[in-house]
Amino acid sequence: MNITAIVGAQCGDEGKGKIVDLIAQDYDLVVRFQGGDNAGHTVVNQHGTFKMHLIPCGIFNPNAINLVGTGMVVNPDELQKEMKQVTAAGVSVDNLKISTRANILMPYHKDLDELNEQSSDTSIGTTKRGTGPAYAGRATRTNIRFGDLADQDYLRSHFEKVLPSINHQLSFFGATQYTADQLCELCNNWYKLFKEHIVDAFTLIHNMMKENKRILFEGQLGVMKDIDLGTYPFVTSSNPIAAYAAVSSGIPARSITFVIGIAKAFSSQVGDGPFPTEAFDGCIISLRGTGENIDDEFGARTGRPRRLGWIDIPVLRYAHMVNGFDALAICKLDKLDSLPEIKICTNYRYNDQTLSVFPETKILNQVEAEYETLPGWKCATAGVDSFENLPKNAKSYIKRIEELVGVPVKYIGIGPARNNVIIR
Repeated sequence: MNITAIVGAQCGDEGKGKIVDLIAQDYDLVVRFQGGDNAGHTVVNQHGTFKMHLIPCGIFNPNAINLVGTGMVVNPDELQKEMKQVTAAGVSVDNLKISTRANILMPYHKDLDELNEQSSDTSIGTTKRGTGPAYAGRATRTNIRFGDLADQDYLRSHFEKVLPSINHQLSFFGATQYTADQLCELCNNWYKLFKEHIVDAFTLIHNMMKENKRILFEGQLGVMKDIDLGTYPFVTSSNPIAAYAAVSSGIPARSITFVIGIAKAFSSQVGDGPFPTEAFDGCIISLRGTGENIDDEFGARTGRPRRLGWIDIPVLRYAHMVNGFDALAICKLDKLDSLPEIKICTNYRYNDQTLSVFPETKILNQVEAEYETLPGWKCATAGVDSFENLPKNAKSYIKRIEELVGVPVKYIGIGPARNNVIIR
């Protein structure tokens, strides 16, 4: 059995889309297992440049089924837009499937997200896409799921039951309220659009496991945004870790046979929250770019400039402890090509002591990053075809990451496109 999970080892924006697009060419089923359209996975291949928010990045393999999984919250309008973007590039969505159990992100979820973020004195920098309220609705059992779209009678009774509470929240902010008629019409239109794609995901996955098919799970964001294990409250509303791929799909955790952690060769973050290695010197700021290039450091969903810093080994060690990485992918090594020297955060100090465990958020805000400095390589890595042919100092940098984290680096990204990857 070959079941692989690909997850972010930092705060998101690590390059998961690129690596999933590459690896998915050898898989039979690709599953996005959590999140919504609050973040994007950038893919550059022979079909063009894409920012995928809901559709798995394996969609470019015509032989693979791509599943919008049970653990997701899905805005159907955004999914339709994404399907149009893909088909406009000549890529079929016939193999795109949607779990009957995937929760539907409704217009009022998006309204409430934006209204709460605007009114709060303690903004956490959400994308205002409705993801948090949609996951809250899942927990309070007020959501509908894709399997419900076929039953208009159920939908009407459901909305008549839950709308008084939802409209009460909207009225608090002075916002427009919804009627059951409006929402039933929306759902009817969505059913017409998606009915050929909606499947029993549990049965699909288990049947493919019985047939010994190759399955790839694609996570969104990264471990530091996990609602339980990340820098709470500056986190997402789901669990972007390998174990949740099994939980949301209804398979035994031991079925996942290989876990790949994706990290950048430096650190970045969109939104608020602690960032011990954040830096503001010219070397780091130069990595951001202007936004004109697809791999410049601006959020794939929001377009906001990313906060930048040196690579953080305590974060990667923690991510490894949580996920049990079998391999790492280090992306955007080429971004460091011009730097004369490169820092690596090896440890945190707090109250004059080196921390032996990863700290809580309030302590993480107060730690001091300890660095070691390595010489840069001052030459281009783009186009290098093997690890052996990388500049000596670039190889030393990768090897030092391996030593400090305790995980082999199998993939090295040296450009934005699918083929800009060294595989060791």
